[in-house]
Amino acid sequence: MGTSVHADTTNTLRISGRRFERSPFFDCHSDADMVFGVYAGRFYTVANGVPAEESYWALRRKAIISDVPERPVEISGPDAVAFLERVFARRIATLKEGRGRYAIACTHKGGLFMDGVLFRLEENRFWYVQPDGALETWLLAHSAGFDVTISDPHARVLQIQGPASPAIIRDASGGAVGDKLGYFHAGYFDIGGQQVYVSRIGWTAELGYELYVEWDKTDCRALWDHLMAAGEPHGMINASVDVFECRRLEGGILDNITDFDITMNPWEAGLGAFVDLDKEADFIGRDALRAISEHRTRLLGITCAETTPDSGDTVMDGDKAVGRITAGAWSPFQKCGIGYVQFAEAGDWKGRDLTLAGQDGKTTPCTVVPLPFYDPEKRIPRGLDRDIP
Repeated sequence: MGTSVHADTTNTLRISGRRFERSPFFDCHSDADMVFGVYAGRFYTVANGVPAEESYWALRRKAIISDVPERPVEISGPDAVAFLERVFARRIATLKEGRGRYAIACTHKGGLFMDGVLFRLEENRFWYVQPDGALETWLLAHSAGFDVTISDPHARVLQIQGPASPAIIRDASGGAVGDKLGYFHAGYFDIGGQQVYVSRIGWTAELGYELYVEWDKTDCRALWDHLMAAGEPHGMINASVDVFECRRLEGGILDNITDFDITMNPWEAGLGAFVDLDKEADFIGRDALRAISEHRTRLLGITCAETTPDSGDTVMDGDKAVGRITAGAWSPFQKCGIGYVQFAEAGDWKGRDLTLAGQDGKTTPCTVVPLPFYDPEKRIPRGLDRDIP
């Protein structure tokens, strides 16, 4: 259970790196024994040899650093705000410079196309940090009539996450990044003599920071070494995505395409709070979303005392298949297997005891729970709860 090997580390194949992007930090932390995946056209570390539970507790009690594959896309120009209001379902004009905002994009039929965080770097210059998916093509296809430029800033993201992250980033910046950098705030700071865009956010449901570098302007080896030196006294380790998977599940963080797709509307995915139907500007999908009368979720959590749910497993109600697992992990904190279940139809599933049918033919009891599994007010990533177990 807690020591089981995730299928992503064993179900592998050799693949050429010619068409996928290697991180400028690749040589800082990679070796031949690591397992890599591809996300947003970029390689990332699936497993690096550190046991998942060791990385998990490092994240919960100290700190981790990770080279992540999310891809910033730049939108700039005189019509940047008007264009983004058209593309995204949230209000954009009220976003202040130096702030980030979670925003979703929908199809014309109201399906969920993309989610991510939008940063306003300048009045008419934004970065949207996208997960997997064809965002740049989508933006270009809808930019006709707007005076905007959509470009690749060649930015890469490092995450430093965990309760020790404020001390680490403070030391790394010579005190420039302190407690005044609030949740979802961001700005340029000198980190080891180099300009880095730092945000107070992360993909772990923990207190943490993201560091964005434009690698053609950055000595990435020097930056990595500087950060590792700042993190060493605080017990920071380099972690792969397996630790992110568990914490993002516990925290109710969704992954585009993995957990939702264009067949689901925002309410079915539990993201209805991020739709501003009454905002002044029209946006793609608003008419279809307004026509949806029933706002019920189809994406919930499950807990399993005896096994770890895996992507592709089936959730059964008696003899009837009612849902599928989109992602799962063992939770060392909750001491059980956890996962997301996407139900075929919305219903009164919360609190129900159902059956998990694994792809190996084995079945085990499971219980449906609301998301997130705990900390619904996000007191941990907001820095309001430092009682890390």
